[in-house]
Amino acid sequence: MQTVTLNNGVEMPILGFGVFQIPDADTEKVVTEAIATGYRLLDTAVSYGNEEAVGAAIAASGVAREDLFVTTKLWIQDSRDGSAEDATKRSFEDSLNRLGLDYLDLYLIHQPFGDYYGEWRAMTDLYRQGLIRAIGVANFYPDRLVDLIEHNEITPAVNQIETHPFFQRAEYQTEMAELGVQIQSWGPFAEGRNNLFADPTLTAIADAHGKSVGQVVLRWLTERGVIAIPKSVRPERMAENFDSLDFTLTDAEMTAIAGLDTGESLFFDHRDPEAVRRLSGRSYN
Repeated sequence: MQTVTLNNGVEMPILGFGVFQIPDADTEKVVTEAIATGYRLLDTAVSYGNEEAVGAAIAASGVAREDLFVTTKLWIQDSRDGSAEDATKRSFEDSLNRLGLDYLDLYLIHQPFGDYYGEWRAMTDLYRQGLIRAIGVANFYPDRLVDLIEHNEITPAVNQIETHPFFQRAEYQTEMAELGVQIQSWGPFAEGRNNLFADPTLTAIADAHGKSVGQVVLRWLTERGVIAIPKSVRPERMAENFDSLDFTLTDAEMTAIAGLDTGESLFFDHRDPEAVRRLSGRSYN
């Protein structure tokens, strides 16, 4: 598996498996199949409600712990009854226990809201203790990312953001690279929105290579150096997604896909006050 080198020297697979919206009751079976397919990067979050099932699949897999790269995410910590640092460390310990692991490969601040400075201080401490191999963020727009970097000693290793053919984030990827932050995509298939799997541009490219549209999208991301974590509950689709690194897109094809960019989210804007209120009102602790 191709890897990318994070800003602290840690190697991270460029293609992994995500479990967002997979029901907890199905997750262990699905992750077991994903590991058997060959996936070694597994991505979950406390807000997904399936960390324990992911951990059960890992324990039963027979794959050495050091051969897996496990990510989970910290939800917004309510610090009104105490410090965000303490709440973060408690949440981290709970996630680690649910996963049944001794350490995490990557721990992300899931949303850029609340006292993410306090969260980052706690995560920095856990990182320095060797309990996390790399720390990062998710859904941080440029202003908040730069703000966090400017006022802290450790730069996030990863920023996991919405990235797909209709919202490509190319300029932001360049900015992040200059800051030493690795881009990672969530929603690489845009959850099928804008009729992605029947898009004429993507379909034509897929036909030219004897591949599926999904494989073309994943190859487009990985050729850009974007880490992708596609989700599927079907073993045949897992295998298809995994088999997306054995061909190369031409410059003309990359340019054609670039023309699909709308420059706007297909889900929600983290700068929208209503989105902030909605996300901040959720609790998973």
